[in-house]
Amino acid sequence: MIGYDGSPGARAAFGWALDEAERAGAPAELVQADQWPLQAAGPSPMEHLSDDAVLTARRTHPGVPVTVTTVRAHPTTALIGVSGDAGLVVLGGRGHGAVAGLLGSVGSAVSASARCPVVAVRGDSARFAPVVAGIDGSRRSARVVRFAAAQAVAHGVPLRVLHVRPGAWEDTPLDHLVRSTHREFPELPIEAEIVDGDPAAALTAAGRSAQLLVVGGSRDARRGLLLDSVSQHLMRHATCTVAVVPLLQYGSPD
Repeated sequence: MIGYDGSPGARAAFGWALDEAERAGAPAELVQADQWPLQAAGPSPMEHLSDDAVLTARRTHPGVPVTVTTVRAHPTTALIGVSGDAGLVVLGGRGHGAVAGLLGSVGSAVSASARCPVVAVRGDSARFAPVVAGIDGSRRSARVVRFAAAQAVAHGVPLRVLHVRPGAWEDTPLDHLVRSTHREFPELPIEAEIVDGDPAAALTAAGRSAQLLVVGGSRDARRGLLLDSVSQHLMRHATCTVAVVPLLQYGSPD
């Protein structure tokens, strides 16, 4: 599902999502958050906003079914609400009108509460730049690395795994995680390293040479707000596309 407001950033996100849907054999759904008052005179400016996008998609990605859903709600409420039925929610750059600041407050709120992975599309990364997975060593880091590995394979690029740790607490050794990823994706080149220091700063720097930065985004009971604070920082400050993977996806076991 793609949060859409007609802005250049939203159109770029739609293009990214169409490519992903084509690779996965999945449909794409444009979600418009319409806050136009019901009693207002005249039609809502959102009424035909996506018409050109749908026509373009039929021409560039004819095998991808595209639908449009309009939700009368704030963008945050609308996108979190549909995330339970989505495999992926894709957001664009800073929009306008009802969805202004999508990668700011709305994007951060959606990525923190969505029940599926959220991708914020930004920047023009080099085609062969790697996918970077930022992990904290918890037992659920495997979910982040698996998502990142699948993206790296789909794009034909290497995977770089960064275990960024502000302290020594660790459940899942990095070498074990890399071995298990190699078993599932045997042809994927993987580079892994441990980085001590501030996670937000380290991953922001890593994103400058990546095409996609993947992190976990839901709260861990033993780590409080740490994971959320890092992902929210990256949603606002990373220069590349960012994917936030919930530690507990809707409909899946912990």
